[in-house]
Amino acid sequence: MSTAHKARKRFGQNFLQDTRIITDIVNAVRPQPDDIVIEIGPGLAAITEPLTRHLRQLHVCEIDRDIIRFLKEQPFADKLVIHEGDVLQFDFGSIAGRKKIVGNLPYNISTPLLFHLAEVADEVVDMHFMLQKEVVERMVAQPKTNDYGRLSVMLQYFFDMEMLIEVPPESFDPAPKVDSAVVRMIPVPNRIGTGTAADFAHFSNLVRDAFHQRRKTIRNNLKGIAGDEDLQAVGILPQQRAEEIAPELYVRLSNHLVAKG
Repeated sequence: MSTAHKARKRFGQNFLQDTRIITDIVNAVRPQPDDIVIEIGPGLAAITEPLTRHLRQLHVCEIDRDIIRFLKEQPFADKLVIHEGDVLQFDFGSIAGRKKIVGNLPYNISTPLLFHLAEVADEVVDMHFMLQKEVVERMVAQPKTNDYGRLSVMLQYFFDMEMLIEVPPESFDPAPKVDSAVVRMIPVPNRIGTGTAADFAHFSNLVRDAFHQRRKTIRNNLKGIAGDEDLQAVGILPQQRAEEIAPELYVRLSNHLVAKG
């Protein structure tokens, strides 16, 4: 494998090189020959190459032209369908069928990318991502913990999530300054128990506003949006803080406010 490619800071590139971790990720994905698999940010093909051994075809999303050139020169290039460009703009729905998505996500776009992927949750079998460990901790956090926030609520609305593997900095080149982790995300319809948000945009905006200033009470953060009687109607105490409130209560509150009109 060529090491001539220099990681680019603007693309948030850190290339995985630890073979044990690579094997663990591929085993977690469990690729079957006819699976529709999309890899985000293949880099120097650390995960790409072992995935192609199991698959007839692999879709890859890559923005860096030098890496695309590198991929086209590899012995497994005939199995790749390369989608060049910014993954935040990529239409995952353009690839038909139920998809498995995998990737070592660039840390600088991980949060907006996770929100983008949530939009296609119904078309996804599962997703396995390498992320900053701190981001994974926020994703899987439970209410009444410091890590619990907007990201936790919004992603738990769509996915069952589990931290699978912790990955130290020396597993990458160049070594990032932070620990990483692999998360498994499985879409589960209505997973938070109270059914679906009647108006998803309203629910999303409500959660954003609720966490706007973490130290304030929910009553203050939602002033002008939800009164005490609205909060109490769905089982929320006005003096609670946003991080004390479970995801299903946000759905319930949003639906209550939408029904009120």
